[in-house]
Amino acid sequence: AEGETVLAEDAETAFIPASSFKTLTTATALEILGPDFRFTTELKSAAPIKDGVIQGDLVIVGGGDPMLSIDDLKAWAADLKQRGLVRVTGGIRTDGSLFRGSLYGDFWNWGDIGNGYGSGVAGLNLNHNRYTIVFRAGAALGSPASILGTDVEIPGVAWNNEVTTGAPDSGDGVVIHGGEITSAIHLRGTVPLGAAKLQVAGAVPDPAGFAAHQFRRALQAAGIQVGAGSISTAPVAHSLLQHTSPPLIDIITSIHASSDNHETECVFRMLGVKAAKPSAEVIREHWKARGLEFIGLRMEDGCGLARADFIRPFDLARLQFVAGQGPHGAAYKGSLLSRDGLRWKIGAMSGVRTFAGYATGKSGEEFCFAFMVNHFTDGKAVSELSKRVLDAMLGL
Repeated sequence: AEGETVLAEDAETAFIPASSFKTLTTATALEILGPDFRFTTELKSAAPIKDGVIQGDLVIVGGGDPMLSIDDLKAWAADLKQRGLVRVTGGIRTDGSLFRGSLYGDFWNWGDIGNGYGSGVAGLNLNHNRYTIVFRAGAALGSPASILGTDVEIPGVAWNNEVTTGAPDSGDGVVIHGGEITSAIHLRGTVPLGAAKLQVAGAVPDPAGFAAHQFRRALQAAGIQVGAGSISTAPVAHSLLQHTSPPLIDIITSIHASSDNHETECVFRMLGVKAAKPSAEVIREHWKARGLEFIGLRMEDGCGLARADFIRPFDLARLQFVAGQGPHGAAYKGSLLSRDGLRWKIGAMSGVRTFAGYATGKSGEEFCFAFMVNHFTDGKAVSELSKRVLDAMLGL
């Protein structure tokens, strides 16, 4: 409670954090943006509805919302229909320019960015920029697996299916190789023998195009005619509709529960947008002002998917302490997963296991901790070690 170190071992060596790194983004966002902050997506046009018609294009202006869904676009279409809209003379345009640069972190792996957990981050996102593709196993080991379809239509994509049939107990071995605004998605790996409908999450390669396509479909399903294409690139000033995200505290609770990289990166990038400087710089400066200066920190993204991210266990534990003492400390602690005296965020990838958060010992005193293991080959041994460490903290 006084901020003194109880135990430290290799605590000043920087480790790869995996998803426990997310707490650096979420704790910062709560203090800078506030728990009630909301992302806003807006629908604009050049002119209002007149005699059932909108002259020109509809433009969706993204506000970086990671939670915008196809159902939200369907609700927009229903609202426009109720207001008497029957035809749009132009097409659907999108504006995702709020977040600049690539959809992906510079150090995200090629094997990550086509899969659902590595979906791109844009100023305009829809359905977490993900789709589900369904496979059926072949009749024998090594035989081709077939694609049954996707849950949503992905426009302009050709599927290169090299997926084969693996052993019955092999599980989901599919790896999706995509890329930024690519027209070819490569499907490789295996599905288990006997699988009739194996569902695999993939990343949409063109979030803006995907959103425009899905909104066009929603309008047409509502009985609203839409022109074949955009008829102007001029700015549009008339606001038709707005959609706001859930409050930030709800998004952060979702991040801590599901370890969603996409949601975290949207929050991370918004920190940079609001301050008009790199997000990592915003985070460093904020905590330095709060008395925590990171040593050995390398922050290539806000979610920990990049293996080039490094942080010292001491700093990760100290972050929990300072955030817990901060203006939204109770909200931050409450957003973490909890079990048997622990509140924590876990990180895991190949050769990496990390834990960070709070432990309430049998004495009733609360301790902040970070436990990080890198470069191992025996996962069972790490699991056993982590259990012993956590049990020891709970016994304090």
